[in-house]
Amino acid sequence: VQLQASGGGLVQPGDSLRLSCAAPGLTSDYYAIGWFRQAPGKKRQGVSIIRRGDGHTYYLESVKGRFTIARDIANDTLYQQMNSLKPEDTAVYYCAADRIGTGNWINGAEFDSWGQGTQVTVSS
Repeated sequence: VQLQASGGGLVQPGDSLRLSCAAPGLTSDYYAIGWFRQAPGKKRQGVSIIRRGDGHTYYLESVKGRFTIARDIANDTLYQQMNSLKPEDTAVYYCAADRIGTGNWINGAEFDSWGQGTQVTVSS
């Protein structure tokens, strides 16, 4: 699965952004798909993930209530709506897919398809 992420940018605290990930085969080629982020000097962390079969979602505790993951099945696109952004949300965001169900939703280990990152910077 070839993934392509976009939508990052420089915003002020409290602003919103929507990340997009073009994900061909979204309806059939993965077990779970979602967003990860990595800030300089920090470990990669799972931000929002959705499981294909039942739509079960996972959110990083610090983004609950602010970020929403969504799928546009018709257009093979994954989104992450990010509201009330904080400086600590600054990171490179990646979309990734786990095709066989062995991926680690906490850190992305064994997610086997990754898009290029998109930078999100939240600063006043």
